[in-house]
Amino acid sequence: MADISRDSDLIEIDGPPLFDFGERVVSRFKVRNDGTYPGKDVGEVLVNKGDVGYVTSVGTFLQQFYIYAVEFVASGHRVGMRGREIVSLDKLPPHVAEALGDKVALLAHIKE
Repeated sequence: MADISRDSDLIEIDGPPLFDFGERVVSRFKVRNDGTYPGKDVGEVLVNKGDVGYVTSVGTFLQQFYIYAVEFVASGHRVGMRGREIVSLDKLPPHVAEALGDKVALLAHIKE
């Protein structure tokens, strides 16, 4: 168990979850199977950077982190993601919305 990085200074579950059920999110990283996804080989890509999905549930891990089950529509994979691995397309931070300007309206049409 000593090889698990706990980010010991951070206790996410002290606050509310970052994402809600049904929220549309996009993956910030490529995610590969670490051996816990059934029916796929270890190392096989499950999610690509930029894939869009929907939060289907919120759980916890190690009594420290929120884990968001995200259903990625295009691939059909449901993958557990940390908050730092996904970004909301429904609730953009003000500075991001400001930087995007008129392009924010285009995000409403992104489904998959």
